[in-house]
Amino acid sequence: MDKKKFPRRLLCLALCLLVSVSLFGCGGKDGGDGLTPVTLSEVAHSIFYAPQYVAIEEGYFEEEGIDLTLVNSAGADKVMTALISNEADIGFMGSEASIYVYAEGSEDYAVNFAQLTQRAGNFLVGREADPDFKWEDLKGTTVLGGRAGGMPQMVFEYILKKNGIDPQKDLTIDQNIDFGLTAAAFMEGDADYTVEFEPFATSIEQEGAGSVVASLGVDSGYVPYTAYCAKQSYFSEHPEIIQKFTNAIQKGLEFVNSHTAEEIAAVIAPQFPETDEATIAVIVGRYLDQDTWKEDLIFEEDSFDLLQDILMEAGELEEKVPYEDLVTTEYAKEAASR
Repeated sequence: MDKKKFPRRLLCLALCLLVSVSLFGCGGKDGGDGLTPVTLSEVAHSIFYAPQYVAIEEGYFEEEGIDLTLVNSAGADKVMTALISNEADIGFMGSEASIYVYAEGSEDYAVNFAQLTQRAGNFLVGREADPDFKWEDLKGTTVLGGRAGGMPQMVFEYILKKNGIDPQKDLTIDQNIDFGLTAAAFMEGDADYTVEFEPFATSIEQEGAGSVVASLGVDSGYVPYTAYCAKQSYFSEHPEIIQKFTNAIQKGLEFVNSHTAEEIAAVIAPQFPETDEATIAVIVGRYLDQDTWKEDLIFEEDSFDLLQDILMEAGELEEKVPYEDLVTTEYAKEAASR
C-alpha cells in the first residue's frame, strides 16, 4: 500500500500512537524532589484510558510521591516484554498477556492489581451510517481486525459467535495491517468495515469516510478489558509503590466518574495535542455513555473467569489458571476505602 496516499490527519494520529509520550521522558531517570521514579508501559495511548491521564495531568502521582515515566509500547505483547526485561516497573494492558506468561511456566510472572476498564473500547466502523445495523450484516463482508490472541480481536470474535456468526467462514477478517494503521487503510478503500479505537473512529467520521455502526463495548457486555500488573518480584520489593500508584489511578477514576465529558476533555487535552478539545469531549462522552470505567479498581473473580472463557473460546488457552495467583485485590480495596 502506498503510504503517501494515507490521509495526513490519520497518518499523524498513527504516528502519535506509535511513538507517543516521549514528553514524559524515558525510564531510569532520577526522581526529583524526593519522588520515586516509576516507569509505566501502556498498551496504547488512547482516550479510552482517560482516568490514567487525569491522574497524570492533575498531579495525583506526585501527590503520592511518584515521578511517573509513561511509555507507549503499542501492543500488549510489547508491554509484557518491557515488564519481563525490567524496562518497565508496571504494565497496563489486557490481562490475557499475564495469563499467557503464567501458562508458559514463568516463575516471576506478572500479577494484576487494578482493573481500569470494564468494557471494550473499540467500535465497528462502516462505510455509511446504519442505524439499523445488525451483526449478521457482516456475513460475506471484509473487516479490518486485530492481532490474533489480542483482546480487540478476541472480543470481536466473541461478539460474532454470540450472534451466530462463524469468524472463520461467514466473513473475511484481515489481520495483516499493523495496529494504528487500519483506519488509514480503511480510508484508502480496504474492506467494508474496520474495528477502531478512538480517536480513529471519530476521525473517520469527521473525514466523511465512514460511520460508527456498533460499539464492541456495548455488545460484548462487561469485560475486564485492561488492567495494571507488575512482576511478583516488584511486589515483593516495592509494595508501597504499588499502593501509591493504585491510589493515584483511583483518584483519576473518581474524577472521570464525577465530571462531565467537557471537564474531563479540558484536563486530558495536553495528552492528545493532535486532537482538538471538542473532539476529545465527544469521544469521552461516548465512553461515559457506555459505562466504560469502573467505580473502583477491584478485579473481581467473575470478571477474570469471563476473560478466561473468552480466551478458551478463541482457542488461545487450553485450561484456566488460578485467579488467586494472577490477581490481587488488596491494593485496589485499600485505594477505594480512602
